Parts: sequence; structure tokens; C-alpha cells
Amino acid sequence: MKLGISRQALVAALFGAAAIGSLSIAPQILSPEAGAQPIAIQPPAGAPMSFADLIERVEPAVVSVNVVSERKVNDLGDMQQFFEQFRGLPGLDDFLEQRRQQQEEEGDEPQTQEARSLGSGFFISQDGYIVTNNHVVEDAVQIEVVNKDGDKFEAELVGTDPDTDLAVIKVKEAGKYPYVRFGNSHNLRKGDWVVALGNPFGFSGTATAGILSADGRELGNDSPYTDFLQIDAAINRGNSGGPTFDLHGNVVGVNTQILSPTGGSVGIGFAIPAELAQEVTQAIIKDGHVSRGWLGVQIQDLTEDMAEAQGMPNNDGAIIADVTENSPASKGGLQRGDIILSVNGQKVSDATSTTRLVGRLIANTSNKFDIMRGGKQQTINVVVGERGDSANAQRIPASALSKDSGKHDDEASLESLGVTFVPLDDEMRERLGLDKDEAGLVISEVERGGAIEEAGLQRGMVILEANNEPVSSVDVLKKAIDAAKKANRTKILIAVRVGQITTYRTIDISEDK
Repeated sequence: MKLGISRQALVAALFGAAAIGSLSIAPQILSPEAGAQPIAIQPPAGAPMSFADLIERVEPAVVSVNVVSERKVNDLGDMQQFFEQFRGLPGLDDFLEQRRQQQEEEGDEPQTQEARSLGSGFFISQDGYIVTNNHVVEDAVQIEVVNKDGDKFEAELVGTDPDTDLAVIKVKEAGKYPYVRFGNSHNLRKGDWVVALGNPFGFSGTATAGILSADGRELGNDSPYTDFLQIDAAINRGNSGGPTFDLHGNVVGVNTQILSPTGGSVGIGFAIPAELAQEVTQAIIKDGHVSRGWLGVQIQDLTEDMAEAQGMPNNDGAIIADVTENSPASKGGLQRGDIILSVNGQKVSDATSTTRLVGRLIANTSNKFDIMRGGKQQTINVVVGERGDSANAQRIPASALSKDSGKHDDEASLESLGVTFVPLDDEMRERLGLDKDEAGLVISEVERGGAIEEAGLQRGMVILEANNEPVSSVDVLKKAIDAAKKANRTKILIAVRVGQITTYRTIDISEDK
């Protein structure tokens, strides 16, 4: 029997009636009036025939962001940029230097140039806080937001976080504005529907749909604290700062970048995950900026060989190669050789994920680090500090042995590894930036084809530890090798001082070299 059903009835059956949610998860630091609720919809029971109900509900909270900005320009800067392609031509550097001196003598002041840009944003509170991208409002002297009805509102900058490319602005005019809530991108699976709203190329109120193509995308050193969502909903210039929604009407991402050889959408767009965006925007609203956590450690990936040397089942984690004196890590009890397994219960996979987790921690808060030390797991609580401009500064390298170092009377050899050592003296410790009582053996000679050479170790490097034990003598190193062999391991883990940087490596002890 053929059943007839209207399109409207079918849509209603699939989507259900739109409803207002009973729970507001606007940032706790905001104080909306009693009874204020974020926009929410009833999710569809199956694959949607249309996104119209979703878009109709959330669109009032999405705005276009029009920005007037100023930047300083001068003719010398423009010339340097133009002549960069000719760098190396005879006389070019002299010409630019003469022009710079002439400009200083004449007292030329850099001039400002006005620029206009378009972006997107969305309300996250009833009293007018709006999330957008930092690059949309950077250097802004005037910010205007326009809602779906074309109403224009003057806005002011609350704060920015360039590291995550997020910013918060606020409408100056008091009122009750429709707002949306952050969801959790972790609830999305690859292939789930997403809908993006924004202001591409100035066409306000544009909606595009697609799926979550991938998550956890890394986009290089310019975004050290963000694992991006990749979506194939069309995102173009002007979509920056706009929201990506799930089918519940929750914001699961903030659109920020595209990958395109043409400048237009080719189906590879990136969004900042909602949970990170919510964390950052709350901090901005509270303090005007984001204070990033700082441990004061140098860390590196835990390789499979390192994990095998420690008797670990896998190489998930990051090993602490060095601890800065008087740093939060030092005060909290973290040590060189500790393997970080998780931060506040969230597992880490490598040095990069560890750095990002620590960077997201709020300064001056206590955080739980699960570590492996000496083959035993333990938990250490550390109050992280605030990252400064020089927190990641590199120290100047130095060599333990000078080039003219001759033969030492107290050299000791270890034939099984193909290496000769000399003791670590006070002069060498000072040169390497080590403590006065630091134990270690300085490599003075390396045999061709030996285990030390195969491990990439060279003359002048210093072995500080072997399997978490300070190496004060060759006998200590021999004992570490014997203990590893007794445990049926083919590698030992060593801490090596290279100049003023400590790294971890492994030495193959599976056979005499």
C-alpha cells in the first residue's frame, strides 16, 4: 500500500519541534539576567533533509564584523620589502643604510595607513560579548558589528590571544542579545554534519554545510596550542571568526583558516575547537588576556627505543631532558628523566601534545602530572608559573673538551661500547652550565663502528645518566648495562649533555661491538 506524506510532515518528523534548552552554559564569569537561555534546537533523528530549522534558530546570534585598522608605514620599509627579492646585489645594503640614516637626520616620522577588513563573529552572552578571530580585529581603531537584520552596533575590543587567533569584542549599546553556547568538539566523529555561518566576501548571513573531515590537525609553529578541526563546509575570506555548529545548535568550532591554492574554498577549512575557544575567551573576558602556563623544562619525544630501555609497553609520553633551576617544575619536584604520561588526567602522546597541554594551563594553578620515574608510576602536583617572553629561550652552546685537549692521565675505556672517557671536572661543569656536584663522564675518544658511534655520540659530549642513575664512573655505566641485560633489554637510556642542552638517547647493548 502506498502511503502519502507531505514534505512538511516529513521534515517535522525527522527534526522534531524546535525547543529552548533548559541549561545555560554561558561563561561563568558572565552574569546574564535570570531566565536567559542560549539558543538550542532539538537534534534530528536521522540524516537531515534540510538545515533550515537549525540555521533559522542560530542565525540571530551570528554577526558580521567590520573593522577599520591603522598600521605604520614609511617609504624605507616599503623599499626594503620591495628590494628583498634582490637581496645580495652589490651595493644594495649600502643604499638602504644610507636611506635609513638620511631618514633619521631629516626626522621623518612613520606615517599611518588606514585599512578595512571584514570578518565574522557570534554572541556568547546576552549582554553582548562576541567571539571572533584575533587577525580580524588586530590593530583595530573602529569595530562595527552587523546582525542578520542589518542593524549596526559599535563594539569595543575586550582582549585578544594571538597564540590561538582568538579575540573577544563587546557591543557598547546595552541590550539583550541572542547568543549561542559552546559545545564539545570531542563529541564529533569524522563524517558528522557541521554547518558554518559567516560573512564571506561581505555576503553576510551565508550558511554552508559539510562534514567533519578530520580532527587534531597541526598547522605548524604559528599555532602551537591548537589542534584544529578540519571541515569541508565552504569557508572563504570573511568567514574568519564565524561559528561552526553541530546539529544540536552548539558551537563546535571557530572558523579561522583555509588551505587553498586559489584563495577560495577548495573544501579544506580549519576551525578552533570549541572547548579551547571557550577556555580562552573566558580568560580574556576575565583578565583581558591569556596567561599561559610555564613549567621550566626541556622535553623531547619518548621513542620506541627509549620506552624499551625503560621496560614500558609503548612510547606514549614525553621525557624531561632538563629542568630549569628555581622553575615551577623544580619547585614541584619534577626531575630530569621523568616521563610525563598525562596532565590532569589527559594522556599525552609526545613532546608536542605535552607542550600544548601545559601551555593551556592557567598560570598559578595546581595541576596533576602523572609520571614514570625509575620504572614506577607516581603523581606529582605542580603549581605552574606564567610564561614570559624568554621562557623558551635557548642557552648558548658550549663544548666540554676544547679542540686542543690532549691525553688525560685518568682516562678510562669501555671496550664493549667503543668509547674512552675522562672525568667531568669543575671547569667543564661551569662551561656546560651544570651544578657543581653534577656527575658525568666526558667522551674523549670514539671508536669507529662501536655502539657509542652508532648512537650518534661524539667527542666532547657528556653522559650524565644511564637508566636514571647518575654516571659518576665507568663502573656505574657497566652496572647499568649489566642490569639491563639481566632484564632482557637490548637498550639502555642515557642522558647526554650536548653543549648546554641535555637530550636523551639510547645505546644498543644487544651485542659487544
